[in-house]
Amino acid sequence: MSKRIGAQDVLQALTGVKDAALAADIVASGFVKDIEVGQDRVTFTLQTPPNIPAAIRARVAENAKQAVQALGVKNVEMSVSAQMAAPVNPQPGLIPHVKSTIAVASGKGGVGKSTVAANLAVALLAGGAKVGLMDTDVYGPSVPMLMGGSEQPHVVEGKIEPPVEYGVKLISMAYFLPKNEAVIWRGPMLHKTIQQFLGDVRWGELDYLLMDLPPGTGDIQLSLSQTIPLTGAVIVSTPQDLALSVASKAIAMFQKLSVPILGIIENMSYYVCPHCGQRDDIFGHGGAREAAKRLGFPFLGEIPLDPSIRVQSDAGKPVALDASTSYGKAFQEAAEALKAQVTLAGQQIASGITIE
Repeated sequence: MSKRIGAQDVLQALTGVKDAALAADIVASGFVKDIEVGQDRVTFTLQTPPNIPAAIRARVAENAKQAVQALGVKNVEMSVSAQMAAPVNPQPGLIPHVKSTIAVASGKGGVGKSTVAANLAVALLAGGAKVGLMDTDVYGPSVPMLMGGSEQPHVVEGKIEPPVEYGVKLISMAYFLPKNEAVIWRGPMLHKTIQQFLGDVRWGELDYLLMDLPPGTGDIQLSLSQTIPLTGAVIVSTPQDLALSVASKAIAMFQKLSVPILGIIENMSYYVCPHCGQRDDIFGHGGAREAAKRLGFPFLGEIPLDPSIRVQSDAGKPVALDASTSYGKAFQEAAEALKAQVTLAGQQIASGITIE
């Protein structure tokens, strides 16, 4: 290579690769994965939905290779594959009036995933959308506490009427368990709970149903992907290498289940001293953004580390209610970025490029 290039240069070059059969370029479509740049060598994966004809896949692959070679790269190694279908056919009629279903996930606990899910729900609502929030973490349900939890669900005509907090419809196992009681369930019981939270709750018409998943890659994630068609998943991570390494496992799981990755959010991204105004990157900074670039996924935003988020979360008042603060604004911007990715996913489906 005549000049030093990085993964971002490769990604930028690949944004110019389009095809009349595709709704967007291959980067925006989420086809480009695992970019690695070495000495005179670039490797990456081109992973398309399985229903794209082989001739189109081959044409796009050749154009992608030429785009990278145009950067002066001597050796371009590209793996081309089609995503596998989910192991069980989902039930699209289970929640017929919900337009978009979004899983909020993380590879490990302690990254603030539930706080992000709650604030994204509030931020989407502030933009005029109808929003629901489903707490699928039966082992450690926290959504009612984060959202105030002043109401309780009740039954109307054989269906569960979900509580509404700050305009967001909620359901959680926390409503049905005695306080401090542990849940010791195996796969079949977890799967049944997911089905009930979806089919037995009166969600009504929603633009977005966010689902706060437990950390890791377990039964809940599999059951959810098998039960309904997911619009996509949002991955929450903190900046440090360990969290990003574990988050990559969650990404790999969703890819195996053919669930699109809508983007990555970096939580606890930085800290600004309220007294002197000095910024401190306690857990590092920008790791999630760089990972998103390297893997070819959208970066939805960075949420600062601020004591007010903890205080207001404990008090059941999401910080996204106030967009005048730095953290409130950060959630609003992340919600807008998420809306854009959901729209893009919808365009792909409308054009016939469905992700099975």
